[in-house]
Amino acid sequence: MRNQTVIVTGANSGMGLATTVELARKGAHVIMLCRSRQRGELALAEALRQSGSELIELMLCDLGELASIRAFADAFLAKHRVLDVLVNNAGVVTVKRQTTSDGFEAMTGVNHLGHFLLTRLLLEAILRAPQGRIVNVSSGAHKIGRFDFDNTYLTRGFSVWRGYAQSKIANIWFTRELAKRLAGTAVTVNALHPGAVGTNIGVDRDTGFGKAVHRLLRPFFLTPAQGAETAIYLASSPDVRTVSGEYFYKKKIAPVSDRAKDDEWAARFWAWSEREVGLDGG
Repeated sequence: MRNQTVIVTGANSGMGLATTVELARKGAHVIMLCRSRQRGELALAEALRQSGSELIELMLCDLGELASIRAFADAFLAKHRVLDVLVNNAGVVTVKRQTTSDGFEAMTGVNHLGHFLLTRLLLEAILRAPQGRIVNVSSGAHKIGRFDFDNTYLTRGFSVWRGYAQSKIANIWFTRELAKRLAGTAVTVNALHPGAVGTNIGVDRDTGFGKAVHRLLRPFFLTPAQGAETAIYLASSPDVRTVSGEYFYKKKIAPVSDRAKDDEWAARFWAWSEREVGLDGG
């Protein structure tokens, strides 16, 4: 991956950090996109140490704030004309209903809408790459996901699983619709299920809520490095250079739910997403 520029969102821990390290080892210039400068700088030092690469840098962006995403995109495009790979890895799980600064339910706001806007703003640079790639980290939880256009942000009937599954089927609708729109270009977009990975997702950083359960279940989880393998494969392998619009598990194309395969629903959801983040139609 020498001479390739890569962005990994949520790169300060877990799969994002593991993805950063491995892609840097392959020679890529990796930009770690993190919300917190403090956690980001600690992660940057660790990534540099583990990879042995000097081609890693930290940039800040809060995927729960549209203005922050726009500011990052402007800053990136001022320095880089080409983006070869975008790994949309960041994700949140909230046990109680929370909202982003723009009023979106947090899981749909960060896991989908933040990445939707980020990808759209960077797409021009990705299209300039010899073979651009967009990698969206989804989940097997998409199979219970659904979306109610009359209750988009779950102001009624919120549950952690309903919110998370909604955000993960959103990742697949976004992947499939974007792949259709990029047909005939050199850019591919694919989604993946990383498996049950032992990261800190779902642990409240302020209160520590969830840590005890996490410690109990950790022996049954994949390591972050194992969970990152499919994302790394989709970002770097020549085997998938012409594959687009698919959902992968363990480096192989896997089935998605019937609802996730609904192209009319994906197109309607795309239009809704554009309106929410303030993009013109198209």
